Amino acid sequence: MDLRQPSSTVYGMRLKEAIVLLIFAICSKAANSNPYRRPITDTQESAGATAAYCLSWRLAVEANNLRAWRTVPTQCLRYIEGYMTLGQYERDLNFIVENINDYIEEIILENDGSDAWILDVDDTCISNLLYYKGKRFGCDPFDPMGFKTWALKAECSAVPAVLILFNKLMEKGIKIFLITGRDEITLGQATLDNLYNQGFIGYERLILRSKAYRGKSAVIYKSEIRKQLVEEGYKIWGNVGDQWSDIQGDCVGERSFKLPNPMYFVP
Repeated sequence: MDLRQPSSTVYGMRLKEAIVLLIFAICSKAANSNPYRRPITDTQESAGATAAYCLSWRLAVEANNLRAWRTVPTQCLRYIEGYMTLGQYERDLNFIVENINDYIEEIILENDGSDAWILDVDDTCISNLLYYKGKRFGCDPFDPMGFKTWALKAECSAVPAVLILFNKLMEKGIKIFLITGRDEITLGQATLDNLYNQGFIGYERLILRSKAYRGKSAVIYKSEIRKQLVEEGYKIWGNVGDQWSDIQGDCVGERSFKLPNPMYFVP
């Protein structure tokens, strides 16, 4: 029995294959010659690579994988500026505070005067964004005298999401302790005034860095302050700060929450 296909059948199959290949070639050419599709330039490719690097850099900072960094990389100036001023920073803050609010609703308070919460001050309660705008959003090295001059003006604006959190904690009857690395002697009154003017009223205590803690890292200083509060009988339900050093060490509380801040690092 002859199993070979008739020549007309073979010709028809080859013709169909040729037509399919022709259609594919035409479609591919049309896609590549789309007048509305602009070729990627070297400049655009470089900008995309920089943005990708800066996104990875910020992620490493927020995850505490990158430590003891002194300044924001110069090539990330525009990226960090955009993050801080175009809405994403605010959205991230709001998202974290929403999670904190969910946690607060789950807490079964002692209601005996021992319920406590820790808040950092700079870039947690009040914002230094205006100051850091003049410092290229962290691309310039930290300027102690420049920051002192700024802080003495007592013009930091409230971080809106944290002010809402503050008021919710107050309504719950939780005692709020504000712990800051600001110097007690030089910046104490200015910090009190700034907080009051921005609506942070009724907290239990503002604790600034005293002479005894000068030269100590923020982790050691804040750990010792929290330990003192625990020894006084307080139960720390939560601890919120923009630096990892705010929420590391001893007596950090039942839950800790890290707010975003890619502009500077405090050890």
